[in-house]
Amino acid sequence: MIRVLLVDDHTMIRKGLRVLLESYSQIKIVGESHTGNDAILKANQLKPDVVLMDLSLPNGLDGFTASNEIRKSNPFVKIVILTMHDEEIFVQKAITVGADGYILKNSHGELLFQAIVEVYRGKCFYKTSVSQEIIKLWLKSDAKMLPSVLTLREKELVRLIVLGYTNKEMADKLLISVKTVENHKTNIMQKLGLDSKHQLIQYAIKNRYLDLAF
Repeated sequence: MIRVLLVDDHTMIRKGLRVLLESYSQIKIVGESHTGNDAILKANQLKPDVVLMDLSLPNGLDGFTASNEIRKSNPFVKIVILTMHDEEIFVQKAITVGADGYILKNSHGELLFQAIVEVYRGKCFYKTSVSQEIIKLWLKSDAKMLPSVLTLREKELVRLIVLGYTNKEMADKLLISVKTVENHKTNIMQKLGLDSKHQLIQYAIKNRYLDLAF
């Protein structure tokens, strides 16, 4: 039996999750919370196996902060982020606070059940629009590197690459050597787990690097 604590500020969502998850014989809902502070308190009291955590919570304590605090007091509890946020920065932050899973609220119920079972078994379960290759790279990285996988200079270079600048043009613009530009490009590809310029351009467009100003 997997003991689950539900954390969401919407009563209807919590009730719906309870009905959905308790239809599986392996799961028992041991409690519900509607704020981050209450989630921390109930996690300490109830000692659930898995906390299903929303990110947008009232009273100033978001799901990331609550997750971090819960893990400090209960290092063996598993945390699955359940949210509508599909942006890269949210996924990175979830990894930073040690979340074991991350899925979207528009996912099928079977996927949510699978996420709970997988993290309970000690695995990570991240299902978002961010590629699995990049997520695996982040999960293997030192947490201190997150949430900014790329440095500011590397992000600047990615933007220039997408805009079509040559290595020489980037070097002149940034007042660095062509060799330094080449080294940065190699590091960028390794950090992101990408193999081609085409993949890098897709990554940059998807993550709105063209909107960045340096």
